[in-house]
Amino acid sequence: MVTVTPDPRRWWALGALVASMLTLGFDMTILNVALPTMAADLGAGTGQQQWMADAYIVVFAALMLPAGLLGDRFGRRLMLISGLGVFLAGSLVGALAGDVNAVIAARAVMGVGAALVTPLSLSVLPTLFGPQERAKAVGIASAASALGLPLGPIIGGWLLNHFWWGSVFLINVPMAAIGIAACVFLLPETKDPASPKVDPVSTALAASGLGVLVYAIIEAPTRGWGDPLVLAMLGASVVLIAALVLRERRVERPMLDMTLLAHRGFLFNTIAATLVTFVLSGLLFVLPPYLQAVLGHDALGTGVRLLPMMGGLLVASRLAPKVVARFGARAAVSAGLVVLAFAALLGSRTTTDSGYGFVALWLSITGLGFGLSLIPAMNGGLSALPPDRAGSGSGLLMTLRQVGGAIGIALLGSLLAGIFRDRLDVTGLPARAADTAGESVVAAHLVAERAGSAELAASANSAYVHGMGIVLLVCGIAALVSALLAAAFLPGTPDAARPETPDMAAERADARQ
Repeated sequence: MVTVTPDPRRWWALGALVASMLTLGFDMTILNVALPTMAADLGAGTGQQQWMADAYIVVFAALMLPAGLLGDRFGRRLMLISGLGVFLAGSLVGALAGDVNAVIAARAVMGVGAALVTPLSLSVLPTLFGPQERAKAVGIASAASALGLPLGPIIGGWLLNHFWWGSVFLINVPMAAIGIAACVFLLPETKDPASPKVDPVSTALAASGLGVLVYAIIEAPTRGWGDPLVLAMLGASVVLIAALVLRERRVERPMLDMTLLAHRGFLFNTIAATLVTFVLSGLLFVLPPYLQAVLGHDALGTGVRLLPMMGGLLVASRLAPKVVARFGARAAVSAGLVVLAFAALLGSRTTTDSGYGFVALWLSITGLGFGLSLIPAMNGGLSALPPDRAGSGSGLLMTLRQVGGAIGIALLGSLLAGIFRDRLDVTGLPARAADTAGESVVAAHLVAERAGSAELAASANSAYVHGMGIVLLVCGIAALVSALLAAAFLPGTPDAARPETPDMAAERADARQ
């Protein structure tokens, strides 16, 4: 019998990954706090503001698949360090930028770095941790990534109260430097030199297809789903992705391994994780404007009031491995989705007079459901990957999650915007002011303040809360449907619950060589 000693540095290595994920996590929300200040200082219009935020997302989603493959072939630690270096450089350019175009370019560069870091930070986990420990490791990494969601507004609000808007970029520089140092000294190198070569044509098809798809999804809420440009982009994305699939099916060692999607464990765990991300994106999209505009909290106060979700997630990160070991991954994911559905349905009962206490209650339950469902689903998907496909497989998983989140924000954002405009009472307002007020609840409050109209502010609050209730109701229904799909199709026996055999341990050790 072969005895393989687990890597003694594995928990320190996880600390390096946590530093990397935390840096990316709060960057995803920190910019939203600074946008109004940046728009005033740089003279940015609405469309330019949108692209300051979205340039990062488009590049991020488009490059995750080839980034995972690069890590498999040339070394995951090397690519992680390179990604953090690119992210650091983009942050430095953003902090020193003097015009809108420079900020948009800096955000795109940061998206390249994030695309390298995100899939590879997860792909390292199966080679470091055996099935018994992997669920705990995935839980810690997921908690670190999610911790950035409320940390972004908290840190951004504090920085804007004390420094100029560029400080929201500059804070990334020491964070990324810490992540680089941690990876250099704590993270062992893992790679598979026999992995497929980087195919420039497939890479171009994957990046352009996903990029065009995410671009269309981002533009659709503003332009409308029937807009010719949006329809053309959606059609182009279908053609490009279909061409990628056809090309990959004819290649002996494909970049996009379609056989992974034929693996039941990987496919349905990935679908479950994507649906969880869809629901959570909707929840987190509608809540900050409610806390800021309706309840009247500033950016810093809004970030602090999102922390109950982290409390629920931290509880779930400790509870999920025990639930999986006792009842199986399928039961854990299904139960987590039911809890998430309950949180969304409870949140749909929020009114203008509910107050923060009620919001904190369902936000805590949201974190619990999120952790119980996502952590076992991510662990199940990663466990199904062969060691030599860890980078590209986790890149595919994270790409689908990212696209699921973008679709969730676009679809639910369109629904919320339509309901808000229909219910907002703009009687007596000039046409231009009425159009401005209909853009968002924040814009409606600004118009109401200028016009001295308490009635308009009250109507905006009522219209927004009604729209938020409908969105949360849709999220709850989507979570319930997802729970049924998970119960019906997820594999019943969790890999994490099985004892590690000598062969499994030896295979994991070989992957570290």
